[in-house]
Amino acid sequence: MKPASLLLLACMLTQAAEYSATRAVADGIEIVRLAQPARGIEVSIVPSIGNIAYELKVNGKNAFWFPFANLAEFRKKPAMCGNPLMAPWANRFDQDAFYANGKKYMLNASLGNLRRDPNQQPIHGLLLFSPAWEVVSVKVGDRGAEYTARLEFWRHPDLMAQFPFAHTIVMTYRLHEGVLEVETALGNHASEPMPIAVGYHPYFRLHDAPKEEWSVHIAASEEPVLSNLLVPTGERKPISFRNPVSLKGTEIDTIFTGLHRDASGNAEFYVRGKKEQISVVYGPKYSVAIVYAPVGREFICFEPMAAITNAFNLAQQGKYTELQSVPPGGTWRESFWVRVSGF
Repeated sequence: MKPASLLLLACMLTQAAEYSATRAVADGIEIVRLAQPARGIEVSIVPSIGNIAYELKVNGKNAFWFPFANLAEFRKKPAMCGNPLMAPWANRFDQDAFYANGKKYMLNASLGNLRRDPNQQPIHGLLLFSPAWEVVSVKVGDRGAEYTARLEFWRHPDLMAQFPFAHTIVMTYRLHEGVLEVETALGNHASEPMPIAVGYHPYFRLHDAPKEEWSVHIAASEEPVLSNLLVPTGERKPISFRNPVSLKGTEIDTIFTGLHRDASGNAEFYVRGKKEQISVVYGPKYSVAIVYAPVGREFICFEPMAAITNAFNLAQQGKYTELQSVPPGGTWRESFWVRVSGF
């Protein structure tokens, strides 16, 4: 064997020894676990409940907020926690309909798969706790430990009835050098461009300080103006928060645009306690950030969004010009990263 081949083999063996990627069972439910023992990091994902990552443990402390005693309790009555995907749209529509490619598509409430906000607006898409995810691969490779799952949206008539764009979602969780990457790929099988307004709603918590002592870095310069129904009007205003923001007596439930990007096109938001810090880094195609930190709840959400709330309908009205789409046969792909320190 040539010296270069020996070096490659040695690197692969070292990588495999440093990471692990396994399928297991917890509370009678299949999970996938990614780990980097040398850094004390372990990530647990439950494919059959929305493919949600519910643990990001660093030295035994969970950086995700998961308010359940176990997975069985979570499955019995699932609620927002961990890292849920919102698709094929994130957040609210202002009506039981949306526009795409100049056509109006009506939502069918009688199918029973719509979620609604307190004002009865459709919210958070169709897939929050879906059991339709299929495990594609669980492996250790040259980019660390990774797990990939697929949801073939086009196979489900009740989903297609609400969003008639045949597509496949491929989600990869990747643990590499102490950082968790969540990569999402949307493959469009339809004969028309598919609008993109997906997002994630990850819940995080710190352990070394009460929430009143947490401070938040917001990497943005603008906020969309909202109606009394929390739907953007099309106007924008300068950011209304100081930076950093103390959460002492402060509630945040705000959409941010005009994200501050580094040379790679990424934007970083973070929350910090005494020593602990959780950073969420948004890739370039996540053009919108929502920060949600309600008073009295021990979590904060940094939500990567491909579009603002009600983007499809605002684009039709000419009030939103940044709506992304993927052409027939094309794939939209983007990542966000979670980096934990001080735990």
